[in-house]
Amino acid sequence: MSVALSPWQARAYAQVLVALEAGRLPHALLIGGAVHLGKRALARRLANRLMCSSPQQAEACGQCRNCTLIAAGTHPDLLEETFELNDKGEPRKEILIAQMRRLTEKLMLTPQIAAGQVALIHPAEAMNRSAFNALLKTLEEPPSGRTIILISDQPQRLPATIRSRCQWLRVDLPPRAEALAWLVARGWDEHSAGEALDAAQGNPGLALNYLTDKGLTLRRSVAKDLVALAEQRESAVAVASTWAEDGPARRLRFCGELLRDHLAARHGAQRADLLAQAGLRHVRDPFALATWFDASVRTLNGLDGPMRNDLQIAELLLGWQRLG
Repeated sequence: MSVALSPWQARAYAQVLVALEAGRLPHALLIGGAVHLGKRALARRLANRLMCSSPQQAEACGQCRNCTLIAAGTHPDLLEETFELNDKGEPRKEILIAQMRRLTEKLMLTPQIAAGQVALIHPAEAMNRSAFNALLKTLEEPPSGRTIILISDQPQRLPATIRSRCQWLRVDLPPRAEALAWLVARGWDEHSAGEALDAAQGNPGLALNYLTDKGLTLRRSVAKDLVALAEQRESAVAVASTWAEDGPARRLRFCGELLRDHLAARHGAQRADLLAQAGLRHVRDPFALATWFDASVRTLNGLDGPMRNDLQIAELLLGWQRLG
């Protein structure tokens, strides 16, 4: 049985089905939207529907050979490219040209079982320039009976030449009331769900992630650390050591989000200002805070680079203390 779609997934899926039933489904589809909105699940559902031997209106039958192989993850005509592992067994940060060439070669072969082939590429924006160029050739002259689905959290980062050859299916953030109801239906009380939704800027999938893996607790901890540092009650070096050993990337993202909300609240926006709630006084120069925000983004992007993470974070936090 198929997992029920969220309301925002269902709206996007309905758009695809209209095109499919009218015979207007494109050979290349770009599913774009914010993180944690279920774009990959949506793409897989569509792939299953396209490859099913006996589809029942909007859904795959779930019983034919194609459906069985897809459920087992062994269907030879469902192709997928994402981050490969490097020599250290760690995911690469780019999708390489070799992967696109390999995908192109497979798409040129006759389907083994299904009537056609479906290829999933995610996250599409992670392809390097050479990989983009290799994919472009396939998009310009697609083989018949093939569907290529690109999935992207940042579709604006894709080259215009790629975007122009795909039909874009947007997965948009839902209205707040709908997102809140969806979280409450999953067992979360309205207060916690609302706090998570505020922290996630209205993204229900990200809010659910915060709720299920103690993200809200970590976010509050980061706010308290920043206030303690501002008041010289904590050592930047000591805090940096803790951050570097426990989710440094997430902590730095929370830094940026907390400061963004703080600045927005100071200028009259309806934002939950966790820094102010933790005791940060409104005495700092907004321009200096914005400059420090830029520094936090650079530190986040520099993690796991040539400079030790704890040293980078310590430098950032010392800069925070110097703001006065």
